[in-house]
Amino acid sequence: MRYLAATPLCPLYAASGTEAERVDEILTGWPVTGPEAREGDWWQVRTHYGYSGWVRQSWLVPDEGWTALPRMVVTAPFADVLVRPAVEEPVLVTLLRGGLAALLPEPCPEGWQKVLLSDGRQGYTKRGLLGQYHETAPELSEEALRARVVERAKGYLGVQYRWGGKSPMGLDCSGLTFMAWFFSGVLLYRDAKIVEGYPARAIPLEDCKPADLLYFPGHIALYLGEGRYLHATAKAGSDGVVVNSLDPAHPDYRADLAGQLITAGTVFPIGS
Repeated sequence: MRYLAATPLCPLYAASGTEAERVDEILTGWPVTGPEAREGDWWQVRTHYGYSGWVRQSWLVPDEGWTALPRMVVTAPFADVLVRPAVEEPVLVTLLRGGLAALLPEPCPEGWQKVLLSDGRQGYTKRGLLGQYHETAPELSEEALRARVVERAKGYLGVQYRWGGKSPMGLDCSGLTFMAWFFSGVLLYRDAKIVEGYPARAIPLEDCKPADLLYFPGHIALYLGEGRYLHATAKAGSDGVVVNSLDPAHPDYRADLAGQLITAGTVFPIGS
C-alpha cells in the first residue's frame, strides 16, 4: 500500500527505534510503500526511489488520492504554512526545502497560495517559496539542466553535516547530491556508489562536466567545473556543505579526497 510522509521531516532508520542508525530522511508528501515488516508501531517501508528503512507508523498517512493532485515543491529553505493568508496569522507547520504541497484552486491575495498538506490540513503559504515539482526531468537543454542542478546544490552551502540527512537542517554527502538532482526529477541512488538500475553511469574524470558526480570511497560530491566540487563533509573545519578543489595549487585542495578518487559519474548519455 502507498503512504505519504505526514511530518515535515521523517527519518528512516536501519532498524526499529530511534536509537538505530539514521539511514535516510523523507520530506512531507514523499511516498513510500509497505509495510514490508512490522515491529510494534514501527514499519519497514520502501521509498519511491527504492531505499528501505524503518519509520513510526504515526509519521505516515495513506495516500488517498493526494498524489493525483497538482503539487509544488518547497524551494526556499523553509516555508511556513499559515491558517489564513496573512503573515500575522498562526503557523500550522513549517515545511522544509524539498517538501511537497498540493495546490488548491482558491483565489488568494497576491503572492499567496492555498495548499493541501499530505496529512489533510489546509493552509496558506507564500507562492514565491514554492517551485514546480518534476517527477521526470524537465525539457531543457543539457547545459540548462546542468546549471539548474548546480544552482539547487549551491542553495545548501553552509548547511551542517548530518548523517542520513536530506534537508536544510543537515545533509550527508549523498543526501546533498540526491537533493541537487531531485528538483529536476532525477532520482539518484541514495548512497555514495554507482548502482545498476539508477541513472548515474561511470565516466572518465576528463569527461566530467558541471552537475556530474565524483565518487570516493564512502563519499560523493557534485562537480562544479574547473576542478572544483561541492560536497557535504564532516571534516573538522568544514562540518557541512562546502566547495573544495582537485587542484593541488588551489587553496581549497583536499589531498585526502583527491588521492582516493574512484570515478566520475553522469546521468546524461555517455558521449553527449
